[in-house]
Amino acid sequence: MTPLDPTPRRGDAGDGLGARLPRIDGRAKVRGAASYALDHPVEGVAHAVIVQSTIPAGRVRTIDTRAASAAPGVLLVLTPDSTPPLRAASTWTGEAPTQPEYRPLEHTIRYTGQQIAAVVAETLEQATEAAALLRVAYDREPAVAGMDDPAAGEGNPLPPLAIERGDAALAFAGAPVRLTAEYRTPREYQMPIEPHGLIARWEGDALTIWEHSQWLDGMARTYAEWFGIPFEKVRLISPYIGGGFGSKALALAHGALAALAARQLGRPVKLALTRPQTFTAFGGRAATRQVLELGATAEGRLLAIRQRGCNETSVDGVWIEPLSSVTALMYDLPNFSSQQHLVPVNTVLPFAKRAPGENPSAFGLECAMDELAYAVGVDPLALRLRNHAERDPQSGKPWSTRRLREAFAAGAEAFGWARRRMAPGSLREGRLLIGWGMAAGTYPVRRSPGEAMVRVLADGTVEVASSTSDMGTGAYTILAQTAAAVFSVPLAQVRVRLGDSSLPRAPVTGGSQMAGLMTGAVDKAARAAREELIGLALTDPRSPLRGVANTLAVEHGHLVPPRGEAPPLPIGALLTALGRDRIEALRDTLSENGLTPEDRYRAFTTVSSMRPPTDGDYSMHSWCAHFVEVAVDEALRSIRLRRIVTAFDAGRLYNPKLAESQIKGGIIMGIGQALLEGGMIDPRQARVLNNNLADYLLPTNADVPSIEVISVGEPDPHASALGGKGVGELGIVGVAPAIANAVFHATGKRVRELPITMADLV
Repeated sequence: MTPLDPTPRRGDAGDGLGARLPRIDGRAKVRGAASYALDHPVEGVAHAVIVQSTIPAGRVRTIDTRAASAAPGVLLVLTPDSTPPLRAASTWTGEAPTQPEYRPLEHTIRYTGQQIAAVVAETLEQATEAAALLRVAYDREPAVAGMDDPAAGEGNPLPPLAIERGDAALAFAGAPVRLTAEYRTPREYQMPIEPHGLIARWEGDALTIWEHSQWLDGMARTYAEWFGIPFEKVRLISPYIGGGFGSKALALAHGALAALAARQLGRPVKLALTRPQTFTAFGGRAATRQVLELGATAEGRLLAIRQRGCNETSVDGVWIEPLSSVTALMYDLPNFSSQQHLVPVNTVLPFAKRAPGENPSAFGLECAMDELAYAVGVDPLALRLRNHAERDPQSGKPWSTRRLREAFAAGAEAFGWARRRMAPGSLREGRLLIGWGMAAGTYPVRRSPGEAMVRVLADGTVEVASSTSDMGTGAYTILAQTAAAVFSVPLAQVRVRLGDSSLPRAPVTGGSQMAGLMTGAVDKAARAAREELIGLALTDPRSPLRGVANTLAVEHGHLVPPRGEAPPLPIGALLTALGRDRIEALRDTLSENGLTPEDRYRAFTTVSSMRPPTDGDYSMHSWCAHFVEVAVDEALRSIRLRRIVTAFDAGRLYNPKLAESQIKGGIIMGIGQALLEGGMIDPRQARVLNNNLADYLLPTNADVPSIEVISVGEPDPHASALGGKGVGELGIVGVAPAIANAVFHATGKRVRELPITMADLV
């Protein structure tokens, strides 16, 4: 099993889509044979170490490099004064740069941890030692540490995000039941087990980069634009990724420095960020704050929601965490008003972390719905069913599919929700207060173009190739299953090559779109190759099946005449008879014909062609319902999760085993968000205090209870070619509010800010 070409080990003719198969790359990973980007052996590699700012705002006055430059093994020291500017690259959305130049090292400091220098040496130890010898002098300026800093103010309004539907203010004022509450989420960080880094090597004007990437084509475009070389001159290789969660989708400043150093030295350069550096080398989820006002009838029918929210962004950039993304569409709601502000603070620019927008939006809404249920004396599940939206209340379009009612029913039945007593503190086991809570979640269907090559080889094997990446979610497996289904061959006869920008194009592996798009592209290419095979078998004079029948079926890797006119012919035998070593087909999911090369380039290297969930006649989303049991020690106020049941509608599951694993992964990340995670910011230095895995807590096996997941979905022909909807980001949405609601049910304490700690329950 080679790193770029994992060969499936398991197989029979039933290995197509829908089969519950383990990941075909799992064997290589368990045995240590999977080659990650930084594992690649490159002869003559030098090592780079990043130096970061220790102040949150101001300027670098001087950097004394003399001692570092004279240290053993040092090859190069890069500072703002010695680093030439690069060309500015277009944005990930495809917009032209606002400035002509890009400087990966600057004198202006905007946040603590900003990279200000780099040292390159023969060994990592020499580079690390020399980096500590740099002497930096600053001119310090006042900084804004976070949204609660008095200097932060109210922030800047975002008119494009404002939503006004009906008259929410009037409806709220006249509602028999009114509820107002503020909900908060802290800064959160992706923390993949594989830290960020890369190896850069130049050969003439051609750049090869081994870097973990959720979007090889998009990152290759950025490198090409930075260095002013053709896109085809950049090759980015990323066969496996040790987690990303949104953090590995873009080329970042440390990557620019490594490539720049490699060009200056004329030899490969390897740069790996330390764990503390990963807290500031790229942005995690922005801190959010939202005030929700819910107006309802005495029976709990929603009349209005007013939402006023804000999220942090950096002082020199814009990142929006859209807090209305779930609130505006989850429930049948005639009157809705939402406004959002951006609060610039001295932090690295935040970016996407699993379900950006939907995650904090659902936390506020689903906690508020639980509060409303208690205000009107209605069971929380019954309240949600009472307000079920039969069509998208925001766009007015019908749902493509929405089996949320079925998710509520299946989850409640498996959990035993009918036995729940309404009163907080009414369930006990000795000194343990038992709480049952629930919440709903949703994630939109996003669609970008994808491209795949399928080859049928003379030895009877099938090869699938695309530049899309596999972050451990199962792309190798489901794409192999897709091809296996078309040719009716065992999975062991399908080979998949991914994670190389020299392969056919693919969009960003994010937004829960990869599975639906790339299975569609592979299916389309495989069918085209199959039809060519059948055509050759029927018409080529060298074919043993020429003139035997008018049509042929493909079964178990054989070409089969429909009425037994001739024995089944193995596909490989046909190619041998034709004197060919392969049949191949390249297909994409672009709906338009006759696109210019520039249009195709932009379609795959930016998100400019990504279609929103309401593009078309339907509103397309995945749905889930979480049911949670917690136990709170009455004396210690410690919280332990006991069980979680989640029912979900993600359309057709290409591999139920892997889809369920993805949902469980999202749930576990939601456990961390609810009970453990949160960036602690020093208000004096605007510095992340817990920038390590000893203090930034993530769930361990001991924190994760029994998790049962139930699929209630049905194929959605509007969402993707083969009927699937997004899975990867769905699982986290709604987990934190379900846990918070369960904690309230156990203790009677309503906690509206994450993470929930023992101190909150005292």
